[in-house]
Amino acid sequence: MKVAVYSCHPFESEPLRTCNARHGHELHLLAPSLNLQTACLAADCPVVSAFVSDQLDAPVLQLLFHGGTRMLALRSAGFNHVDLAAAARLGLVVARVPAYSPYSVAEHAVGLMLSLNRKIHRAYVRTREHNFALEGLLGFDMHGKTVGVVGTGRIGSVVAQIMLGFGCRVLAFDPVVNAELKQRGVDYVPLPVLLCRSDVVTLHCPLTPATRHLIGDTELGQMKPGALLINTGRGALLDSHALLEALKRQTLGGLALDVYEEEEGVFFHDLSEAVLQDDTLSRLLTFPHVLVTGHQGFLTAEALHNIAETTLINITCWADTGRVEADNVVRLSAAASR
Repeated sequence: MKVAVYSCHPFESEPLRTCNARHGHELHLLAPSLNLQTACLAADCPVVSAFVSDQLDAPVLQLLFHGGTRMLALRSAGFNHVDLAAAARLGLVVARVPAYSPYSVAEHAVGLMLSLNRKIHRAYVRTREHNFALEGLLGFDMHGKTVGVVGTGRIGSVVAQIMLGFGCRVLAFDPVVNAELKQRGVDYVPLPVLLCRSDVVTLHCPLTPATRHLIGDTELGQMKPGALLINTGRGALLDSHALLEALKRQTLGGLALDVYEEEEGVFFHDLSEAVLQDDTLSRLLTFPHVLVTGHQGFLTAEALHNIAETTLINITCWADTGRVEADNVVRLSAAASR
C-alpha cells in the first residue's frame, strides 16, 4: 500500500522502516507538515499518515480525497486536529494509536513535576555558569503532599500510581471512575474540590468541546496558593491568557507545559535563529517558575516503536479487509460522546 507519511521526523524514520519490514508498504517519508500547500504530495496515495501537528481540516481532507486518499492513519492517540464530520462525509477511514506507551507521557509528567518543584531547570542553568548558590531553589517534599490527577485514563492512571508510590495522597477527577485506582486509595472528587486541596495538579484528559479551557480564570482562582500545575495532555485544556494573569498575580507556584494551545508551527521546529511570534508563549517563557518542553512526552524508544507498529497494523488491516480494529478506528459518533 502506498502511504504518504507527513511530518516524519528523523526520530521516527528508523522505527517506521524497521516495523515496515514485516508489513511491506510503500512508505513515502515526508518532512513537510500536512496543509493546503503540501496535500498535493499525497497524490495517488490511498493512505496518508499524519502527525499530531498536521492540519486535517475540511479543505485539506477534500484535497486528499480528490488525490485518491481513502484512509488517514494518525500517529497519535489524540484526534482533535481532524475534522471528523468532513472525514465522514467523504467516507475517509480514520485510525489512531490509542495506546503507545502510557508510561512515556506519565513519567515525563512526573519528571516535569519534580523538576519544577526542586528548580532543577534553574539549577542546571546556574551551574553551567559556575553559580552554585542555593538561594531561590527551595522546594518541598512530595511525600505527604496531595496530587490532583485530572483524567484517569491510561496515562492519568499511571501518574496516579506513581504518585501513590511517592507517598502522596491522590485526588482524581474523571466522569468515569477507575475502580482499581479507587481500591488503591485514590479519592474521586469534583474538580473544584480537587483544585482547592491539591499541592500539584496534573492534566491528562482528552481535548473535547467540554474540556477546552477546562482550567481558566475561575479554576485558577480555586487552586491552592503556591500549587504547581502540569499539562502533558492537550494545550487547549488551559486558557493561556488566564495562566499569564495567575502568574503575574503570583498565586501559581509553578507551571510546567509539554503542550501549548497554539503550538502549531512552533513545537517540533528549531526556531533558535528566529523571532518567536507568539507573544503569549514568549511571555510565559520569561517567568522563572515556568518550565516548557516541546511536546516530547511521547519521545521514548518504546513509544516510537509502538506508534510505528500500530500505525502499520492499522494500514495493513484496512488494506486487507477494508476495516480497522474497533479500538483504533475513530468515528464522529464516538468523538462526540467523549
